[in-house]
Amino acid sequence: MIYADSNILIRLVEGLPLVRAPIEARLQPLRGLSNSLATSRLSRLECRCKPLPAGDVLLLSLYEAFFNGQEVQLLEITGEIIEKATELRANLNLKTPDAIHLANSCPGHKPEAQVLKWRFSPLP
Repeated sequence: MIYADSNILIRLVEGLPLVRAPIEARLQPLRGLSNSLATSRLSRLECRCKPLPAGDVLLLSLYEAFFNGQEVQLLEITGEIIEKATELRANLNLKTPDAIHLANSCPGHKPEAQVLKWRFSPLP
């Protein structure tokens, strides 16, 4: 299972082909595998913040299709996740959303979960 935060998802859905290519290549083996790509409700919130006020129905529909795809497992943000994120934020000086994503990416410290977090420059 791979965990992808909103940065990855936005680049996957909205990015130029050159930006999307390495992400698509990494995710290709997961196509058709149920619940193989985990993300959180926070990602859903972050991905939809720009197209909602803009009234971008096409982009919203692309995100809706993505989040409803069979590969995607949408993880809830529980109290336990928030407590873990608080510790991560305090100890690693992370921004709150990053701490929540990291805490949600490895519930119960499952070693098979991989954090797919790349430091790209912002999208144009």
